[in-house]
Amino acid sequence: MHIVHITGRSRNGKTTLIVELVREITRRGLRVGTLKHSGHDHELDKPGKDSYRHRQAGAVPAAITTPGQTAVYLPVSPAEEPLERLAPLFKNCDIILVEGYIDGPGKKVEVWRAAVGKEPLFKERTEVLAVITDDTVETALPVLPRSDVSGLADFLLGLR
Repeated sequence: MHIVHITGRSRNGKTTLIVELVREITRRGLRVGTLKHSGHDHELDKPGKDSYRHRQAGAVPAAITTPGQTAVYLPVSPAEEPLERLAPLFKNCDIILVEGYIDGPGKKVEVWRAAVGKEPLFKERTEVLAVITDDTVETALPVLPRSDVSGLADFLLGLR
């Protein structure tokens, strides 16, 4: 799997960038999968709903489907790698963009904005390969212009 993590501290624009990248890469005729990682444990389903009640009763997997969508709920153990578990769902993707999950498998780039006022992650995380920003930043890493979504897509697709 060709996995690229779009990392960065909160409020630096990871989600907005991923949406733009998905549009750009799919416009090129390629298939893009995404995974949003949350470091906080919270309920994904709605308590009281049928699918929630199925899970609480012990169903594994528990799924819900509509004419336009399907969601599958699977428990995850602390030692389990979620991307390995989800691999069959992403097998036809040309690239998988992961929001966050800096400790997961794959290449990592960081989105950083000076206006947020937080230090970039690359100063403490050596696995970051490049910084995406339109601001001036001191680093030996490649600095990619945030405003050039097409160029960013080229760069990310070239990371293998």
